Amino acid sequence: MSLAELEMEVQNLSPGELSAFTRWLDDYTASRWDTQLDEDITTGKLEKLGAKADRAFESGQCTEW
Repeated sequence: MSLAELEMEVQNLSPGELSAFTRWLDDYTASRWDTQLDEDITTGKLEKLGAKADRAFESGQCTEW
């Protein structure tokens, strides 16, 4: 199914079906994001950013919210 076909199908959903689909899509997207974040942490992809944040904090460049 192409993206255009999927868009058409979504447009044809009833309000209840759209609500259920939206909840499912939100949950699915959050799960994918969590999986990607876990992978990035495990592979060390965020190490440089973490070190940069530590240096900024230690040098007093951070402020309270």
